[in-house]
Amino acid sequence: MNFQILTLFPEILHGYFANSIMKRSIQNGIITYNLVNIRHFATDRHKTCDDAPYGGGAGMVMKPDPVSRAIESVRSDGSKVIYLSPSGHLFNQGWAQKLSTEKNLILLCGRYEGVDQRVLDKYVDIELCVGNYVLSSGEVAALVVVDAVYRLLEGVISPESLNEESFGENGLLEYPHYTRPEEFQGVRVPEVLLSGNHAAIRAWRRRMRIEKTKVFRPELLWNWEGVKNNGSY
Repeated sequence: MNFQILTLFPEILHGYFANSIMKRSIQNGIITYNLVNIRHFATDRHKTCDDAPYGGGAGMVMKPDPVSRAIESVRSDGSKVIYLSPSGHLFNQGWAQKLSTEKNLILLCGRYEGVDQRVLDKYVDIELCVGNYVLSSGEVAALVVVDAVYRLLEGVISPESLNEESFGENGLLEYPHYTRPEEFQGVRVPEVLLSGNHAAIRAWRRRMRIEKTKVFRPELLWNWEGVKNNGSY
C-alpha cells in the first residue's frame, strides 16, 4: 500500500515512518509513502498557502491553487483522496478495514479553518473525522488513519493478534493482560491464567471482554453476535 500525505508541515510526520512496526513494514516492501509539501506548489515568492475567508470571520483558509496542484501531482487512477476534517464521516475500525483494501491513499491534511470548498468538491473522495473534537493539526489526524489502516495489511501483524484485540473479529473490547511478576504490589495475576487450562483461559477472556465492553462501551454489545442472536450477554 502507498500512502501519500499532503501537508504544510511534513516535519511533523517524518519520525512516525522511521520507527517501530512501520519502519519494518517499509523495509519489507509492504508500505511505501510520500510526504508532499503543499508549499512547494505555491507560486508567489512567499509561498503563500492561506488567505482570509470570503464573507468574513475568524481564521484563514487554505488556498485552492497550491492544494489542487499538490493533489494533481500525486493522483492517479484508482487512488482515493481523503480529507481529514471535523465535518467528515466518523472514522472507526470499519473504515480502517475498508481502506486497507485500497492500494493508494492520498491524505490531505487541513490547517487553520480548513481547505477551500472548491478543492474538496472536485478532488476529495472521502472526508473523515477521527473523533468528536477539533484538532489544530490535520497531520495528527492523518497519522491516526494511517496507523489504523496499515496494521491490517497482510504481513504487518499476525491475524491472531488482530482478531483478539479491541474491535477485532467479534467487535468487543480486548480482555485484560498480565505478565511477570505473578504478584505486584500485593495483587496477583488471576489464577486461571496460571492454570495451563486453555479452555478455562478462553472462557475467562471471553467473559472479561464482555464485562469490559459492558462497562466502557455498552453500545458495542448491540453489534455483537451474542446479543443479535439471543438478546443476552
